[in-house]
Amino acid sequence: MRALLAIVAFTLAAPAGAEEMALAKGAELRILDKLTGQLTDADLPVGQSVTVGKLTVQMNECRYPASNQTADAEAHLTISDTAVAEPVFTGWMISSSPALSALDHPRYDVWVMRCDVPQLALPAVEPLPEGGEGQPASGGAEGGASTDAGTGQ
Repeated sequence: MRALLAIVAFTLAAPAGAEEMALAKGAELRILDKLTGQLTDADLPVGQSVTVGKLTVQMNECRYPASNQTADAEAHLTISDTAVAEPVFTGWMISSSPALSALDHPRYDVWVMRCDVPQLALPAVEPLPEGGEGQPASGGAEGGASTDAGTGQ
């Protein structure tokens, strides 16, 4: 089933005669812990990973339409859960169609917000709520955003 979804997502993302895609140096992701309600934004360079609770997200590639740098981002991710031997998700996520190829996990949701495009002032992504639950994790890709809200999970 996942293979079929991956084929459909790839076909829809790059139909015959599609627009040329450019590679980005990374992407901005948003991760939701559905149990605690905590949101984490992560600026993740290609080849790097971030850990949030039991979930580790690795950025493999991010691309966007070359003629419209603020348009649809497509990111190839590998997502692992410490409780499972194999990755729980490997494939492309598309920012404008997050349900097309989504992480199927009981606790976490992951969304691609946009690609990181050099020399471009990107529109602001809605900020996370101030204080309490939903505070962004410190560190990002540099220090690893390991957030757990003290649940030990």
